[in-house]
Amino acid sequence: MTKLKRVMKKNLKILAVILLMAAAACSFTTKNFDDPNKDKLLLDLITYVINQGHYAPKDINDNFSEKVYNHFLESLDPSKRFFYAKDIAEFDKYKDQLDDEIKNKEINFFDLAYNLLNQRMEENKSLYKEILSRPFDFSEEEEINTDYDKQEYVSSKEEMRERWKKQLKFNTLINFYDLKQDEKAKKEKDPSYEMKSDAELEKQARESTMSNLDNFYDFTNDLERDDYFSVYINSIVEEFDPHTYYFAPQDKDRFDIAMSGKLEGIGARLIKDGDDITITDVISGGPAWRSDEIDQGDVILKVKQEDENEAVSVVGMRLDDAVDLIKGPKGTKVTLTLRKKLMGNIEDVTLTRDVIEIEETYAKSSMVEKNGRKFGVINLPKFYFDMDDYESRNAASDIKKDIIRLKQEGMEGLVLDLRNNGGGSLKTVVDIAGLFIKDGPVVQVKSNGQKKEVLKDEDPQIVWDGPLVILVNELSASASEILAAAMQDYKRAIIIGSKQTYGKGTVQNVIDLNRWLRNNDLGDMGALKITTQKFYRVNGGSTQLEGVKSDVVVPDRYSYVDVGEKDQENPLPWDKIDPADYSVWNGYVDYEEAIKASKERMSENPQLKLIDENAKWIKEQSQENVYPLNYDRYATEAAKDKAVAKQFDALKNYETNLTYTSLPYEKEQFATDTVLKEKRERWHESLSKDVYMEEAINVLEDIKLNNISRSKVADANGKQKVKD
Repeated sequence: MTKLKRVMKKNLKILAVILLMAAAACSFTTKNFDDPNKDKLLLDLITYVINQGHYAPKDINDNFSEKVYNHFLESLDPSKRFFYAKDIAEFDKYKDQLDDEIKNKEINFFDLAYNLLNQRMEENKSLYKEILSRPFDFSEEEEINTDYDKQEYVSSKEEMRERWKKQLKFNTLINFYDLKQDEKAKKEKDPSYEMKSDAELEKQARESTMSNLDNFYDFTNDLERDDYFSVYINSIVEEFDPHTYYFAPQDKDRFDIAMSGKLEGIGARLIKDGDDITITDVISGGPAWRSDEIDQGDVILKVKQEDENEAVSVVGMRLDDAVDLIKGPKGTKVTLTLRKKLMGNIEDVTLTRDVIEIEETYAKSSMVEKNGRKFGVINLPKFYFDMDDYESRNAASDIKKDIIRLKQEGMEGLVLDLRNNGGGSLKTVVDIAGLFIKDGPVVQVKSNGQKKEVLKDEDPQIVWDGPLVILVNELSASASEILAAAMQDYKRAIIIGSKQTYGKGTVQNVIDLNRWLRNNDLGDMGALKITTQKFYRVNGGSTQLEGVKSDVVVPDRYSYVDVGEKDQENPLPWDKIDPADYSVWNGYVDYEEAIKASKERMSENPQLKLIDENAKWIKEQSQENVYPLNYDRYATEAAKDKAVAKQFDALKNYETNLTYTSLPYEKEQFATDTVLKEKRERWHESLSKDVYMEEAINVLEDIKLNNISRSKVADANGKQKVKD
């Protein structure tokens, strides 16, 4: 067992031991409660576990209570279109009482808010239908303010009706404007076209708004008490930090799928449309795709298990419940009764469930040639792994395979694209870093009150010892920041991207809450993702709040948007510890010169200047919150915005003159998987317009290697020497 595995297991054991020792004094069993209510048990269990295991537990006091109170109400009614001022006055007596309710396992505030919300939503269902039954007058001089945080709750039904009317009128005005623009475009294209009247378009716009509200109420009608209680629980746990989160049972399943990129089922994505469960996408390679009998748009009417005689109708069923019926273990069979989209006929299709890999989760690679030299690109969406079997497939093993394949095609430099990568497994970070360095520390981890642990790459083999560039942006977070920071500290890679990355320097563990229960007959309690550690760079600095500062800073669309950890509520503070013992990579001759040259190119790049101007404009647009409800004024402002936006059309037309190609093994798959081929073609087209990737290739061209040093490393690894 490697030291990393021992450390990871040790950290998990420490947390488990702490909780188990405490649980010995406080055993969670339904028999200990006079009222065996699941909500109360869940509340007690979660607050207990979080106080025992969180990296920085907080006092649950009156100040904590007020924050939970405000958070929960904002979650229930963010636009203040359901609750009245008198409702809030009734709620206010709980503002500083929730800490006591939590300690006493009471949920009086939740019950009151939940029941009153359902009552208000039912009242407003008839309200929106009544408002939308009559035409709007877009000649009136009115405005709407969408800064809901600064609005007061209404005091009367008349004020509530006016608030709803303005919002519905605004939504309809947007639809009406778009429809009029479409009509004008049709007339310009075909002068003989008879344009619809304003009255017809206004009616069509109202119907669209009505449909959207109907869909909203269909969705909320499917929500159950447990769904709202999950919101309440998360209003509590998120006060500890932004990344501590409660997963209801079905949410935990989705989290596992997101982290592993795998699920067991038929391989189809579903949506609820009215009472219909409709197939929106058939996942390439899955049972539904292989059957060639299921198409996008087909409606599932019934589901029958192989060991049951009767099929179960899913018409009108909650989407989550329908999904539970359809998915299942590999090798089992399920029969779907479908209403086909094209012919409308009813068909039964029997499928054998299988493990489906969601291709979008996984790393993908490409080759690009410039000036007679070949370079590789690997895009990593997240640091994925199988939570039950790390060795089955993970980000590190996939990247290693891709690097080997790229080397076989003559790769002379590698770009690792971590943009928008929100993180994942800590172990995969260490394994991936080990592909680029001989050995040494990758990240330092510290638990509350414990000595730091240094997670090291202990494999002396280097899979890629050539030029390396890493692309990041403001949404590169957590594990992405660990890898970028380590490669930056070692001076192993040049980091190109935003001024700083996201700034998440914390580690979470997912705890199955059911493991702490005895004699539980209340059902699955879900899981808690809890912040248990902070990680630090090998130089001792934390990435918390500060993120990783790029060697070459370039503007992007997020440059002026508040998206980082520092912009979240309740983030843990920045700090630093002693550096680890590590040696800077000596494989480059002109590391600093390459960075300087890139900065000079970027400062003069007209595309980046335009991107920066666009980012500033987007920021200005996001700060607008007062809009006219008069059509002429709205159209005038829309025309001005359109004229400004037209200045940025050049961003979409940018071409790098670089052509990207898939590797041979993937090209072979295209013969049978046209969906994969289409996805790769779209990705390559996007790369060919990507100014950041273009500069990454330029930097790879600039970097000069210390081949003597690299040859020594190759000898030490027992590999073939690198040719000069």
